Amino acid sequence: MFDWRNIFRGMAMGTSDIIPGVSGGTIAVLLGIYDKFINAVSGITTREWKKHFPFLVTLGLGMGSAILVLSHLVEWLLEVYPQPTNFFFLGLIAGILPYLLREANVRSTFKVKHVVFMLVGFILVASMAFFKPEEISNPIETLTLLSVIGLFFAGALASMAMLLPGISGSFILLIFGVYHTVINAITTMNLPIIMVIGAGIASGFIFSSKGIKYLLNRFPLMMYALIIGLVFGSLFVVYPGLTIAFNNILLSVFALFFGFFVAIWLGKKG
Repeated sequence: MFDWRNIFRGMAMGTSDIIPGVSGGTIAVLLGIYDKFINAVSGITTREWKKHFPFLVTLGLGMGSAILVLSHLVEWLLEVYPQPTNFFFLGLIAGILPYLLREANVRSTFKVKHVVFMLVGFILVASMAFFKPEEISNPIETLTLLSVIGLFFAGALASMAMLLPGISGSFILLIFGVYHTVINAITTMNLPIIMVIGAGIASGFIFSSKGIKYLLNRFPLMMYALIIGLVFGSLFVVYPGLTIAFNNILLSVFALFFGFFVAIWLGKKG
C-alpha cells in the first residue's frame, strides 16, 4: 500500500543529500524510518520485494524530485547564505541526539564497549572536518571509459555513506572531486552522467544495506552507539564558522534554533 507521506520524507532526505556534511541517513533516523529504509533497500532484491516496493517508490519519488527541483535553491542558499543554511542543519543534527540517546536508553544499557564504539564513530566523522578537498573547477560533461568507472565508484561509495547517519554522501563526492560534476549534471539534465552515477548509487545502496541490516539485527546496541558517535561527529563537519556581522549572527542563531526545534518536534512525532 502506498503511503504518500513518504514522498515528503523522501524530499527531506533528498534535500539533505545535496548538501556536503549533511547525511540523508541522519534525516531518516530523525523521521523514524531508518530501520524501515534499510530493510526495504536490502529486501528489494529478495522474494519479498513486493512488500518493500511501494515504500521505496514513494520515498524515491520524493528524493528524486527534491534533488531535481531544490538543487538550484540549495546552491543559491549555500552561495548567498552559507552560514545560516549550515547552522540550520547543525540545529537539526544537534536536535536528533536527544532522540537517539532516549531510544538507546543510554544510561541503562551502555557499557564501556558501547562508549568505545561511540568514540570510534565520533572520531571517524569528526576527522573529516580536517579534510579540505579541492573541487575540480571544470565539471565532467562528456563521458570516457575512465570517467565512467570513476563516477560509478564515486556514486557507490557516496551511497554507502548516505545510508550511515552522520556521514554525508555529498562530502564523499566532494573528496573525490566530482560534487560539482554531479550538481551540474542534475541542473543541466545531463542524462548519461546521471545514469552512470545513479547506477553506482543503486549498487552501493543494495550492497551496503545488507551489511547494515545484518549488524542492526545482530548487534543493535553496538550499532546505536556507533550511530550516536557518527551523528555527534558530523556536528564538527557541518559547522561553517561564524562571520562577526550582526545580520549574519542573527540569521545563523535563528536558523540553529529553528533546526533544533524542528528535530525535537519530529523526534517526538516519531
